[in-house]
Amino acid sequence: MTFAAILGAGLLSTSALAQTAADFSADRVKADVTWLADDARQGRDAGKPGYDAAAKYVADRFAELGLTPANNGQWYQQVPFVTVTADPKAPRRLTIGGKVFPHKADAMATLYGSGKVPVETQTVFVGRGVVDQARGLDDYAGVDVKGKTVVMFYGVPKGLPSDVAAALNNRKAKIAEEHGAVGVITVLDSETAKRFPWKEIADHGDDPYMSWATENGEPYRTAAGVKASGIVRGTAAEALFAGAPQSYAETLAAIDKGDKVKAFALKPTVKFEATSTAERFTSPNVVAMIPGSDPALKGEAVLLMAHLDHVGVDPKAKGEDKIFNGAMDNAAGVATMLEAARAFTKSNPKPKRTVIFAAVTAEEDGLLGSQYLAKHPLPGAKVTSVVNLDMPVLLYDFTDVVAFGAEHSTMGPVVAKATGDMGIKLSPDPMPEENLFTRSDHYRFVTEGVPSVFLVTGFANGGEKAFKDFLATHYHKPSDQVTLPINWNAGAKFARVNYNIARALADAPEAPRWYKDSSFGQLFAPTAPKADRPAGQAAPAQ
Repeated sequence: MTFAAILGAGLLSTSALAQTAADFSADRVKADVTWLADDARQGRDAGKPGYDAAAKYVADRFAELGLTPANNGQWYQQVPFVTVTADPKAPRRLTIGGKVFPHKADAMATLYGSGKVPVETQTVFVGRGVVDQARGLDDYAGVDVKGKTVVMFYGVPKGLPSDVAAALNNRKAKIAEEHGAVGVITVLDSETAKRFPWKEIADHGDDPYMSWATENGEPYRTAAGVKASGIVRGTAAEALFAGAPQSYAETLAAIDKGDKVKAFALKPTVKFEATSTAERFTSPNVVAMIPGSDPALKGEAVLLMAHLDHVGVDPKAKGEDKIFNGAMDNAAGVATMLEAARAFTKSNPKPKRTVIFAAVTAEEDGLLGSQYLAKHPLPGAKVTSVVNLDMPVLLYDFTDVVAFGAEHSTMGPVVAKATGDMGIKLSPDPMPEENLFTRSDHYRFVTEGVPSVFLVTGFANGGEKAFKDFLATHYHKPSDQVTLPINWNAGAKFARVNYNIARALADAPEAPRWYKDSSFGQLFAPTAPKADRPAGQAAPAQ
C-alpha cells in the first residue's frame, strides 16, 4: 500500500486521537510572544544579550514541558560565527585589463577568507551562469573556466517557476565552483539596474558578511572554491567585454530580450584586491526532543523549527523607537511551536518517531543557525521531514494557508488532511515574486535533501489586506510588536494545524519521499527513493 493510499484509507487515526488529549491556548501564545517581543529583549539579535535571554526562556519552557535536551543532554547547540569586515584603510578595488576601478566606482570587489592575497585570473563569459540539465540549460557549454573568473548576468532565464528560479539563482556560485571557477563577477541587466539602483547597491558595499565557522575557523560558504566575487556596471562592464566576440551592448541587449547567449572567452584579466578582519562569537540553537515510542521508527525524526532571532536595534532608525521587537517575525512562530510542543507532551499515545523542536539563531543573517543544524545533525535520530514556523501573520482569523513545499513530496497529502480536518483551505502562492519558499529556515534542510513544509497564513477572510499592510508597514520595522491588533485565537489555531501535520508525520508508516517529478528532489536528493505523484494531482510548474 502506498503512503498516499494509507492516508486516504484513514489509517493515521492515532494523530486524531492524540489531538483530543491537548488543548491549544491563545493566552499561552500571547504570553510567550509578549515576553519574547518585549523591549527588554532588544530585538533578539544573534550574539547579543537579548537573544541569549530569549534562548534561556525557550530552554526553560522546554524543561517545564518535560521535553528532553536534544544535544547530548544539552538544551543548546552552540553555533560558532565569524563576521568578516573589509578594512577601510586598505585598497579595495577591481582591476580589469590593467584599468583600476576603485571600490563603488562602477565595480565592487570582495575577497573571501582573510582577504589579504589578491586573486588575479583570466575571464570567461557564461551568460546567466545557470546549469539545469532537466530543463536543457547549460550556460557553461563549450568553455573551460577552471582557475578562471566567470562573468555572468544577474538572475536566471525568464519563464521559470518562481521557486525553481530562486533555487537556481541561489546555486549560481556553487555551479561556478563545480566547473572549477575561482571568481565570479555579476553584471547587471537593464531590469535589475532599474530595480536596484547602483547607489543602493553601493550603500551596502561595505556591509560585513557573516557565516558560521568551519573547523579551521574560516567562514562556511556553500561555494568555498570561489575565492572572490564582484559586481559591475557601465564602464567596468564595457572593459570586461573589450575585444570580445560580442560587445557589452550587444550582449546586454540579447540578455534583456531573453535570447540564448552562448559562452565565450573574454580577453581582459581581472584582479581582486581587499583586506579584511574577522570577529568571532557564538549563539545557540535551542533544541529539545520527544524520543520516538516505536523501536523501528524512533531513529527517524520530525523537526519542528522556528527562528528565535530578529534584527536587534538600529540607532539610525527613524523615530524614537529603535528596537525591532519582531513580534510577528518571529516571536509568533516560536510561541506557536512551543504550543505544539506542549500538545505533544500531553498526547497519548506518544509519537512513534522522534520529534525534535528547534528555536534557531541567525535566520535574519542568512538562515545560518538552521544551516548549521542541517550540517551538524543532532545525535540519536535522523531528520526525515521538517515543519517550519516562520512569521505567521496573526492579524485575522485565517481560513486558508499556503503550504510551501507540500506539492513536492508525499508530505502533500498529510498537509491536505490536517488542514482539511480543521476546515482550512489550501491556497496557491499569492505572491510568487517574493520567493518565500527559499527564504526561510526549512530551505537549509531542503538543500540537504529533506522534504519540508512551511505554512503561511493565507489571503482569504480579509487576509490579503492584513498581510500586505503588514509587509508594507511593519515588516522589519520597530512597529512589529504586540501593540498590533493580534488575533491570539489565530495563534492557537496556527499551533494546532502545525501540530496535526507534525503528528501525522511522526506516526506515518514511512517517512516522506520526494515526488519523482519534483525539481527539488531531483536537484538535492538525486539518489533517494522517490514516489509517484497520486493520480489526478497536478504536478508543480517546472
